[in-house]
Amino acid sequence: MTLRAPEAHRSNALHAGAWWLWALGLATAASRTTNPLLLGLLVGVAGYVVAARRTDAPWARSYGAFVKLGLGVLAIRLLFSVLLGSPIPGTHVLLTLPEVPLPDWARGIRVGGRVTAEQLVFALYDGARLATLLICVGAANALANPSRLLKSLPGALYEAGVAVVVAMTFAPNMVADVARLRTARRLRGRPTGGVKALLQIGLPVLEGALERSVAVAASMDARGYGRTARVPRAVRRVTAVLTLGGLLGVCVGMYGLLTAEGDTYGVPFVAAGLLAALVGLRLGGRRSVRTRYRPDRWGVRAWLVAGSGAAVGGLLAVWDETVLRPGVVPLVAPELPVWPALVVLLGLLPAFVAPLPKRMS
Repeated sequence: MTLRAPEAHRSNALHAGAWWLWALGLATAASRTTNPLLLGLLVGVAGYVVAARRTDAPWARSYGAFVKLGLGVLAIRLLFSVLLGSPIPGTHVLLTLPEVPLPDWARGIRVGGRVTAEQLVFALYDGARLATLLICVGAANALANPSRLLKSLPGALYEAGVAVVVAMTFAPNMVADVARLRTARRLRGRPTGGVKALLQIGLPVLEGALERSVAVAASMDARGYGRTARVPRAVRRVTAVLTLGGLLGVCVGMYGLLTAEGDTYGVPFVAAGLLAALVGLRLGGRRSVRTRYRPDRWGVRAWLVAGSGAAVGGLLAVWDETVLRPGVVPLVAPELPVWPALVVLLGLLPAFVAPLPKRMS
């Protein structure tokens, strides 16, 4: 088998789960660092892969909305730091705002006061990390076909997956409807800003969303959605205990992996939780009476795509935090660590091995 990227078609399309695992790996790497240079490199890697491998489908156009959302989160984080202050000590005072006196029960909270360069840089680093997480999720949303992802879910998660996929599909369609209506109003010489224009654009968008909802509900009912097979009560209880207990174990293990004190119990809890959750999902799939038509195959390219994201997230998760988290006191310029930067570049692999999408001319 050659690894040269072929043109994508129905039989060789990349598994949607591989895109999500790749994006979650990049998001895990972003959660481990506050270095703005590494975060910018992660955003560049995600953006390059999206530009190289996204299709012309409606959900693929939502990446720009996630980028704007990330920038908005960054701006809000900086604004809160200016208005509410920060526990970060600083000596470089930029300005002093009028401070609002607060009662004794609000001790430790302040509104206004000094604004230092150190607290703004700390807020910038923290907001950039959250913005990068959102952009990584947006990359997965733009690359993975939600309907094909739904086909690959375990039977126990089918109903919840339908709700999530429908929501993920409708959100990009609403963004496209807003852009289409704004363009139509601009061509007619009507304003596209202001409260009046917002209402005139919002009502048709909501009307179209309701029409799509009714059509989807009718099609789902016609296909027998919601019908389940009868399962003994004991099996249902064991399934619930294993699934919920496994997910709780994964949460405890992930908390342990993200803290310095939990290195001893993090990995065992994650492994045991995943095993219990998988067994529970397997048992829960007995209630599903659906069948899969032409299921997606997890091939070599899917392993490479998912593995590149897992490598980025896994390697940065065990890296020394002193390298990944530059200090702000004293205020120094961040440096780009060479080896972590090379690890992040592994995330570019999907841009070369994933099938080339068909684009509309």
